[in-house]
Amino acid sequence: MENDYQQKPPLLKVIIDGQERDISFEELCLTNNLSQEALVILLIKKKIITPEEFMEELQHLEKERLQPPPSS
Repeated sequence: MENDYQQKPPLLKVIIDGQERDISFEELCLTNNLSQEALVILLIKKKIITPEEFMEELQHLEKERLQPPPSS
């Protein structure tokens, strides 16, 4: 069971340089995380936002969207 994710069908298919490539859920998540990290780093380096502003907004979003499941 430890390799179940490898047996799942690809999440999506893309064509790069004329060749079809399967993209797994794990690859999609990692790419998304890396893109977000690069964006935050650039915004801070260019002094568009401060690290404190980023953390405040992140905490606000977490409180707003990461609610515990309702009790049964």
